[in-house]
Amino acid sequence: MEKGSEFSLNKDFCKSCGICVALCPVHVLAKDDDGKPVMESPDKCSGCKLCEYRCPDFAIRMGGKEE
Repeated sequence: MEKGSEFSLNKDFCKSCGICVALCPVHVLAKDDDGKPVMESPDKCSGCKLCEYRCPDFAIRMGGKEE
């Protein structure tokens, strides 16, 4: 996975739990006004995919658009 990978969120699946924001090792994720994750600094993303792997609702995809 490349640095600065594309972050895609399925807002219908996301329940705003904040797990992805809490687990991001480089702190590039933050919560928007609805509590949903947004990537604030994509250039600092390490591409580790922890946000995708740990999302209990399968709402996050790294490296491509949600289908």
